[in-house]
Amino acid sequence: MSRISCDAKITFFERFEADILSGAKTITLRDESESHFRVGDRLSVSTFETDRHFCDIQVVRVEELAFDALNQRHAAQENMTLAQLKAVITEIYGEIKTLYLIEFQLVNSQ
Repeated sequence: MSRISCDAKITFFERFEADILSGAKTITLRDESESHFRVGDRLSVSTFETDRHFCDIQVVRVEELAFDALNQRHAAQENMTLAQLKAVITEIYGEIKTLYLIEFQLVNSQ
């Protein structure tokens, strides 16, 4: 069976794979270098560490978001606590003021 044609590719750390596939993680927060995704884009999703494809997602919302505006709802959409979310973002991006929230839905999993 052939896969749905995707507009682009996005990677996630392997530790987030199960949450994405279960629907527990429905957003990702990225820096400006990944702010180009648009509503309706279908993205091929691979692991950051090994580039192994594990699903396809469709973007349903993209918005600019200040780091200081992160709240419990964002944390729940990431399937973690607010403290964990802020720590993960800081670990990945360092001190960052502006993020891009990409909300997605699972389209196809392997």
